[in-house]
Amino acid sequence: MGDTLETLVKKANLGDRNALELVVLKTKDYVYNLSLKMLLYPEDAEDATQEILIKVITHLSTFNYRSKFMTWIYRVATNYLLTYKSQKNKEFAMPFDDYANLIDTGQSDTIRYSTNEGELSLLEEEVKVSCTQGLLLCLNSVDRMVYILSEILEFNSVEGSQIMEITAENFRKKLSRSRTKIRNFLNNKCGLANPKNPCRCNKKIDFLIEQKIINSKDLRFAGFSQRSIDLVGKLSELEKSIAIYRSVPQAEAPMRIFNNIKQTLALD
Repeated sequence: MGDTLETLVKKANLGDRNALELVVLKTKDYVYNLSLKMLLYPEDAEDATQEILIKVITHLSTFNYRSKFMTWIYRVATNYLLTYKSQKNKEFAMPFDDYANLIDTGQSDTIRYSTNEGELSLLEEEVKVSCTQGLLLCLNSVDRMVYILSEILEFNSVEGSQIMEITAENFRKKLSRSRTKIRNFLNNKCGLANPKNPCRCNKKIDFLIEQKIINSKDLRFAGFSQRSIDLVGKLSELEKSIAIYRSVPQAEAPMRIFNNIKQTLALD
């Protein structure tokens, strides 16, 4: 059985470079997925992940073992992401009413772009993940982080409050507010959350390609794993609005992040 993260941290702080590399390798995907959910754009998530992991490495000696190491990791990542500045992220973020108008615009019962079933399957998944992830940007950064930590990553209010460095009561209040906004929007607009809604992911393919919101030649999300659209219906024990987010497969952080960190900090 391999060393726990806490054991690896102790070894790394004593100068064990192999242990330090393992700490990065074992945590990079968690940091990347949090960054991706907060920032929407993989290129921004990649940059943020690299900066967060460098902060983790350079401040590793400050970890006091009073909490789980992953809790500490998420705290470092959260502090960074709440202040991260991205022009693309800022341009795409909009009020819920404006996002509702975007959902209602450009729906088509026919798809002009392609008739290939495999390609359409990937494009439909790209629309689903892009749309629901983009919806998170309608929340302010703090409420968005609270929602991600609790509803998507399944931290309880005690763990979430430790990560956010706020009281558990405040965390629950922010979660309730965010949960209500996301649930109401999906129930009123999303055909996955409520079949009575007219919107379907395949109806938005042509419009989102034309608006350059998705790039058919460079899909951000559809290549990660199996289609999360197909998983939503199988998660019957969860309310649909949560299932839509939890069904998205975890993404692997690009190995170039690890290689860049090694080069930057001369870990070779």
